[in-house]
Amino acid sequence: MNINRQLGAIFQQMADVHTILGDDRFRINAYARSARALDHLGTEVIDDMASLTALDGIGKSTAQKIVEFLQTGKIVAFEELMGRIPPGLIGLLNIPGLGPKTIATLWNQAGIESLEDLKAKLQTDELTALPRMGKKTLDKLRKSIAFAEKSGGRVRLGMAMGLAHWFVEQLDALPQVQRVQYAGSLRRGRETIGDLDLLVAADPQSAKSISEAFTALEPVTEILLGGQTKTSVRIEQGMQVDLRIVSPDQFGAALMYFTGSQQHNVAMRQLALKQGMSLNEYALTRDGEPVAAQTEQAVYEALGLAWIPPELREDHGELALAQSKSLPKLVTLADIGADLHTHTTASDGSWSIREITQHAIARGYHTLAITDHSKGQAQANGLSEQRLEQHIADIRQVAEELKDEITLLAGSEVDILADGSLDYPDSLLAQLDVVVASPHAALTQEPDKATARLLKAIENPYVTMIGHPTGRLILRREGLSPDMPRVIEAAAQRGIALEINANHYRLDLKDDHARMAIAAGVKLAINTDAHGPADFDQLVYGLFTARRAGAAVEHVINCMDQQTLAAWLQSTRL
Repeated sequence: MNINRQLGAIFQQMADVHTILGDDRFRINAYARSARALDHLGTEVIDDMASLTALDGIGKSTAQKIVEFLQTGKIVAFEELMGRIPPGLIGLLNIPGLGPKTIATLWNQAGIESLEDLKAKLQTDELTALPRMGKKTLDKLRKSIAFAEKSGGRVRLGMAMGLAHWFVEQLDALPQVQRVQYAGSLRRGRETIGDLDLLVAADPQSAKSISEAFTALEPVTEILLGGQTKTSVRIEQGMQVDLRIVSPDQFGAALMYFTGSQQHNVAMRQLALKQGMSLNEYALTRDGEPVAAQTEQAVYEALGLAWIPPELREDHGELALAQSKSLPKLVTLADIGADLHTHTTASDGSWSIREITQHAIARGYHTLAITDHSKGQAQANGLSEQRLEQHIADIRQVAEELKDEITLLAGSEVDILADGSLDYPDSLLAQLDVVVASPHAALTQEPDKATARLLKAIENPYVTMIGHPTGRLILRREGLSPDMPRVIEAAAQRGIALEINANHYRLDLKDDHARMAIAAGVKLAINTDAHGPADFDQLVYGLFTARRAGAAVEHVINCMDQQTLAAWLQSTRL
C-alpha cells in the first residue's frame, strides 16, 4: 500500500482532531505540515530517524511516530487522540465546506456528535443561534450534505489506482497466476470509482489457492463472498474489491466484459448478434463454437472492429469509429513534453525553482512554466506584486543558466476574482510568459455570475489558459457551474487553452467539457499543478481524462515541440 499516503492521512486527521479539541496551534501546524510533506514526497519513507528528520516538514516527534507506524502498524498517540472525541465527528469532515473549527462549534455548543445528529438539527433553523450560522450558511450545509451523500461509497481515481496497482503486484507474485489486470471503471479512467475489479488468468485447479491468498492479504477486513471463480472482500479503506479468475483462453473476453461500460458491452453484443454470433464474458462464439476469447484484440477483430481503448468504451459512437478504422490516436504519456502549471517554495510548493526545473529536465521535458500563486491566495503564500517581480528575475536567472537543457518560463497562477478581474494589473501580467487564470474563491456563485466571471477573465489580453475552470474538488466540493458551452466558445474565439488539471482531486476540465472543447477547436493543456515531487506522477490522471474526451496529440499544447509551443504561447497575447 502507499505508506506515504496512509501516514499523510493519519497526520492530517490528527491536525483536524487537535483543531476540534482546541489544542495549541503549534501542534496542529506541525501535523498539517507533516501531512503535506508526505503527500509531496517522491519516495517512500523508510524506518530511519536520520533520513526522516532531514525531510522538510518532518520534525523529530513526527519522525518517531512514522518509525512507530512502520515497525508496529499503528501510532499509539493517534489512537489515544481519537478516543478523545465522539467517533461520528470524524465523518463530518467529509462534508464539503465543514471544517474542524465549525465541527468543534457544532459539538460543543449544539451537542452534535454525528452526521445523523447534524441532519436532525438541520430539519429546523435552530442552529442559526450559533456563531456564523445564518440561514444562508445552513442552506449551503444542507446542499453540501446532499452532495456528499450523492457521492457516497466512491473514491477518487488516484486513490483507487494506487490500491489497484498494489493488488495487481501481490497477485502477480503468485506462481499460479499467469496474467492479472484491473478492469472496471478504473481501467476506463473514470474520475471516481465504486468497486475495484481484478481479473486473473490461471489454471482452474489453482483458483482456490489464489482466492485464499487474496483474502489473506493485509488490507482485507471482511470476506463478502468466497467462491472458486469469484471472491469479494472489503478492505480497510472501505472499498469492495472483486476478484474473478478465468482460464487463460478466456482472459481477453473477460477483460473486455468486466472493463465495460455496460452500454458499450450491450452495443458489442448487439453487433455480434447482427453478425450471427454471440458474445458474453467468456467468449465470442458462433453456433456454440469459440471464435475469439484469448485477447481483446482478437474479439474486436473478429467483429470487424479496430481495438478500442478502454477510455472510449462509453457508447459515445466509438463502435462506428472502430468499424471505419477512424478512431483517434489518443495522447499518451510519451507525447507530453511540457508542464505549464507548477508551484515552488515561493508560494506553497516544496521545491525551489532549480529543484523543480532539474526534475523537469530529468523527465525529458523541453519546457517548464513556474506559476506560483497570486497575492489573493494568502493561505498559499501568494506573491505580492513586489515579490512576483523578484520571482520573475529569479526564474530568468535559472532559465539563463539552464537554457541549453530546457526552456524555463516565468508565469503565475493568477486568481480570477469574483467579478472576473484578475489579481494582478495588466502591466505586471505583461512581464510573464504564461498566465494561468484560475478561480479559487467565491465558488458558490450562481451559474450566470460564474459564467460572466470566466468570460471576463478570458477577455484579458495576457491570459494563456483558464486553469481548473470550475474549481471543484472531487467528492469534496462541487465548485462553479458556469455555462460551459459559452465559456468554450469564448476560449475558441480568444485563441487560448482550457486546462485539464491532472491532480486527482480536480480533473477539471472534466471529460465531457474537454470533449466539447475539442469539438470547438479549443486547445487543451494537461498540467500537473505540481507542488512537490509526487505531484508530477499525477499526470497520468489528466491523461485519462483527456483520452476519455478523445484527445489526440494535435489537441494538447503540452505535446507541441519547443518552437511550436513558444509560438503558440506568443499567439495568445493580444
